[in-house]
This record gives sequence, structure tokens and C-alpha cells, in this order.
Amino acid sequence: MNPVARAFVRSALLPALLAGLAAASVSAAPPAVPVVVVGPAAAAGGFEIDASLQALRQSTLGAQVSGNVLQLAVKAGDRVKAGQLIARIDERDAQAGLLRSEAGVAQADAEWRNASLQLQRTRDLRGQGFVSQAALDVAETQARAAQAGLEQARAARTQAALARGFTAVVAPFDAVVQATHVEAGDLASAGRAIATVYAPGALRAVVQLPASRSAAARAAAGIEVVLPDGRRVAPVAKTELPATDAVSQTVEWRLDLPPTATPGLAPGQNVRVRFAGVSGAAAPAGRLAVPAAALLRRGELSAVYVQRGEGFVLQAVRAGATAGDTVEILAGLKGGERVAADAVRAGLAGAVAAK
Repeated sequence: MNPVARAFVRSALLPALLAGLAAASVSAAPPAVPVVVVGPAAAAGGFEIDASLQALRQSTLGAQVSGNVLQLAVKAGDRVKAGQLIARIDERDAQAGLLRSEAGVAQADAEWRNASLQLQRTRDLRGQGFVSQAALDVAETQARAAQAGLEQARAARTQAALARGFTAVVAPFDAVVQATHVEAGDLASAGRAIATVYAPGALRAVVQLPASRSAAARAAAGIEVVLPDGRRVAPVAKTELPATDAVSQTVEWRLDLPPTATPGLAPGQNVRVRFAGVSGAAAPAGRLAVPAAALLRRGELSAVYVQRGEGFVLQAVRAGATAGDTVEILAGLKGGERVAADAVRAGLAGAVAAK
């Protein structure tokens, strides 16, 4: 292409190129997210707080003898009956111990029989005046010692048989296997966890309630557990543990769910617990709150986007109760800080605070 033609093409395409770049810059404009100022929590007649489901009857089965795991008979999710095999541990050492104890019983029994015969002979000789009373006393003492030795050997045999029985780890009740903690071939030592099982159909919601809210929770007009599918159920029983955690300053509440509400639920699921408040309840002094949309939840973690300059920085917080459209913030923020009102939009690339 000659220079004149190239110049013509450049002059014709340049305006279109610039227009395209302008349109791209407009379409790629960073999202502007409204911000709100962190302020004090308002008084509310009720509040909600996060909780998790827990099995009422749960057991972690452990090894009571040492040895290699020869067989793991279940996997997570299996349903088992009471007495069903969970795992089998190498029993050769336990079997050898049982044989030793049986040999010890045989030896002690022979010694006791010999001592008994000797005692009887000594009594006969004493009756005829051929031996002294001291000799009879010695024979009686030896017989009693032999009898005690026999009883000790029998107890050792019982203990060895019991230890051999521990090589088979079985389910203590009808249950669901929640997790297994060993594999076939692993070395199991006494006390090592083998599997965790729980009885299905009996669940409770466990909530770590801020200690400052305990009085309001006790005086609540009603308590509801909000299930993952949106259903609201009233607990059939509630238990407040008598101690406050020294680190988190929370009190554990356990709310037993009715059996009709538990199908389809499993331990570990997140739920919400709503305490219907008392009229005239006041918000705790010094507590802060943000809009519910400003809080980003990922499992057990909670965070907000705090404005820094024109952008945002993700800041971890400890969330408390939810009252209406606001969430109480127990730690992680200060009054007067500015946070994104929409946590989802604030997480987009290049998001800036709205003017």
C-alpha cells in the first residue's frame, strides 16, 4: 500500500477507533456503591442471631487397644444398627494375652489343688499328733494364698478376654456415620478416634448468645428457629448453660427441635434463632449496627467493606443479632466509619464509593 493510501485509511479509521475506545471506557466504568455511616444500634423488640444444628445424641468411637486397623467397615453417610461392626483392629496381641492368662489360670489352679491336698494331709497328721499346730497354720496360709492366686489369675483372664473384645469397634446405637477418622492399615492406639456417629431425627439448634443479651433472651415472649428452607419452628425444650465463655463473652443456648421438623436436616447446618423481644427493650449501650445488605457472610465468617479513600477494604467483623433490616456489630468496627451499603457490589473489581 502506497503512503497516500495508508494515510487515507488512518484518517478514516481513527475517528471510529476513538469512538470505540470511548464507548469501552464508559461500559467499563467502575461501579459506584453507596456508603453508610456506622451508627449505634436501635432499640428493638426482637432480634435474630446465627446458630448451627447439632445432634442430640452423638458419639465419637475410639480404639481401646493398640494395633493396626485391619478393616474399616463403614463410610461417612452410612446408616448402622446397634452392635454393627464399624472397624476391626488386629487382635493377635490381644489373643496372645488371652492365652497367657489362660495358662496362668491353669498354673494357679494346680497350685491351689496341691495346697488344698497338703492342707488336708496336715490336718489328718495333726489329728493323730504327728505334726505341730504351727505346721497346720503354715499349710492353711499356703492354701489361702494359692486360692487368692487362682482368683487373681481368673480376673486376669477376664480382663484379657475383655481386651480381645475391644478389637471389634461396634456402633453403640442405631446411627448415621458422620465421619471416619482412620483408614485400613492405620495404627490405632488407645484413645484414637475411629468414627463419629449420631442418632438421626433428634437435633437441636446451638446458639452462642452475647452475654449482654442473655437477660433479654430469658425474658423473650417467644423463641423460633428459622430453618434453612425458611420454616419457623418453636423448640420443644431450651437449655442455657450456666457459664459464660471467658474469651468470646457468649453464653451457649441449646434449643431442641421437634422430631417433625428434622427430616432433611443434618448436623452442622446453619440456622437462625429469633428471640421475640420484650416491649420497651433498649439496645445495649455502645453497640453498633449496619444494614443487613452491608454484611458479607461466608460460612462462619462475616465481613464488611470499609471505605478507604475512594475504594473499599474488606474488614472482618463479629456480627451479633439481626433486628429488622440491620445487623448488630459486636467487634471489628468503630462508630463513624463508612461502609458499603451493598457488600456484593462493593466486591466487584474497581468498585468506588458513590459521591
